[in-house]
Amino acid sequence: MSPAPLSENALVYTVVVPVLNEAGNIQPLIEEIYAAMANLPGDVGYQIIYVDDGSTDRTVAELKTAADSNSDLHVLRHNDVYGQSQALITGVDHARSDWIITLDGDGQNDPADIRKLIEARDDAVSNEPGYADRFLYVGHRRRRNDSLARRYQSWLANDIRGWILGDHTPDSGCGLKLFRRDVFLQLPRFNALHRFLPALFIRTGGRVVSIDVSHRPRLRGASKYGFWRRLASGVVDLLGVVWLMARHRRPEISEQKDVK
Repeated sequence: MSPAPLSENALVYTVVVPVLNEAGNIQPLIEEIYAAMANLPGDVGYQIIYVDDGSTDRTVAELKTAADSNSDLHVLRHNDVYGQSQALITGVDHARSDWIITLDGDGQNDPADIRKLIEARDDAVSNEPGYADRFLYVGHRRRRNDSLARRYQSWLANDIRGWILGDHTPDSGCGLKLFRRDVFLQLPRFNALHRFLPALFIRTGGRVVSIDVSHRPRLRGASKYGFWRRLASGVVDLLGVVWLMARHRRPEISEQKDVK
């Protein structure tokens, strides 16, 4: 059961969950998200936004049933499959809070780990006030519950991307992330945006903080992303991000008195 609806002014976090054909995973994960957010310290306002990326199974029906009984659960739907990055962008665009939490809709991310990301953010803010708001806080799945082939693919992709971009992120593909909405809205938009968030946050002058999180086996459904398809588009996207990083210079700004 969801908490009472909260006013817009009370919102602190928006949990954004992109999904594609995740029938059977919808209600169990929603209940876990509510439980995780209810366990955060203090009186924290939040909303949940699910973005359906053109599902063809019972995902839409299950989301409608969940939204009908939870007033602070919002469901957005693409009329076709546009990809995980566009689903993420749609969710962030419609969010009303300053902070965004993302996680995958397949149930492999544990919503209880949201608290770890928030605690890491609070530590960073206390040590570097005014600067840590630009950081990207991302989960690191040290013990993956995936097939050997998929673990190897992920390791290879992270290794190559990290070597070329220098984003210092051991697990860029982890769906569990925390970041400021206004910083995200400054980023360039393209189809593989979600895979390059660490490098793009660094490009804005931020930093990446990786936090150890758990990873669970997929209980229902199947992965929607094939290795060869990701590899083919990933090379082009990587070259594009390299170009963006090379062409961007952040000016050093000093405050000057007004000239009269």
